[in-house]
Amino acid sequence: MTRSRSGRRIAKSFGPAVFGLVLAATTGFAAAAIWVQFAGAQRLTLEALLGMAALAAIGLRVRSRRAGWVGLALIALVAGVWYHTIQPSNDRDWAADVAHGVTARVEGNRVTLYNVRAFEWQDAANAEEHWVTRHYDLDKLDTIDMFTSVWDNPDIAHLLVSFGFTDGQRVVFSVEIRREVDEEFEILGGFFRKFELVLIAAEESDIIKLRTNHRGEDVRIFPIKLDPERERKMFLTYIALGDTLAEQPAFYNTITDNCTTTVYKLATLIQPDMPLDIRLVKSGLLPEYLDDLGGLVDEVEMDERRRRAAITERAKLVPPSTDYSDWIRQGY
Repeated sequence: MTRSRSGRRIAKSFGPAVFGLVLAATTGFAAAAIWVQFAGAQRLTLEALLGMAALAAIGLRVRSRRAGWVGLALIALVAGVWYHTIQPSNDRDWAADVAHGVTARVEGNRVTLYNVRAFEWQDAANAEEHWVTRHYDLDKLDTIDMFTSVWDNPDIAHLLVSFGFTDGQRVVFSVEIRREVDEEFEILGGFFRKFELVLIAAEESDIIKLRTNHRGEDVRIFPIKLDPERERKMFLTYIALGDTLAEQPAFYNTITDNCTTTVYKLATLIQPDMPLDIRLVKSGLLPEYLDDLGGLVDEVEMDERRRRAAITERAKLVPPSTDYSDWIRQGY
């Protein structure tokens, strides 16, 4: 009897705090999602309704613990049902640079990629637009290079992977946010189903040059060490992702489905025992992660490797009529 009474006293003491924490978490999530998904008067109206629902749940809790939890459960149910009605789509008015995701046809060793981006950028916002079809021979697949592109925080980088062939062709794959024409990236939106995910295939003179010459980002190149079989698997895994996203659109997520985590998921198909690491989130440190795994070409100190890898200033000096890809690799 004494233990029972003691348990009830503990529940009575901590019950309001637990209720408050669960209510705050539930309404906080719903409020953030509403803020991302709506605008203007509609946003303000829905936020006000959510606030009134939270106050009502608190009022019910004051009168009856059970009624308060029922009210909270109703808020969670309505918010959850609404949130799961937000579905990704491939049919929106997309920004020009992400208007097309790559798809492929594989016939033996021959691969045809559709919608390879080959823009000629005049500045960071304007380009002469070209979407082209390219053909590749897997028997000629020769190199894999990882590019990191930092625009602000050095711990956070965009990741791009370039495949090189002995016939001189190169194609870069980049997992990107698929923005609509009137959208700009926002971190909060990346958590709450604001943006779809798209796999862009592009020429280096487009997607890398955009970052080095026009955006002025800190771009570095790191050659990846893989045997020919795994190089081929990696390439085919990328194009399978492109085909999958064309059939089954998916949302970008700042933590779980971004340029780095998606590449990690692809890599684990080739090497399943790749360990999880904080550097998969702090993507600017991904080269150190790969270096620890023995995944980078050459045995050099990381400081020296990073020095060699920096290409932004070199890229700005590419002479006219010079191959961009060859130039940025000089001295590496």
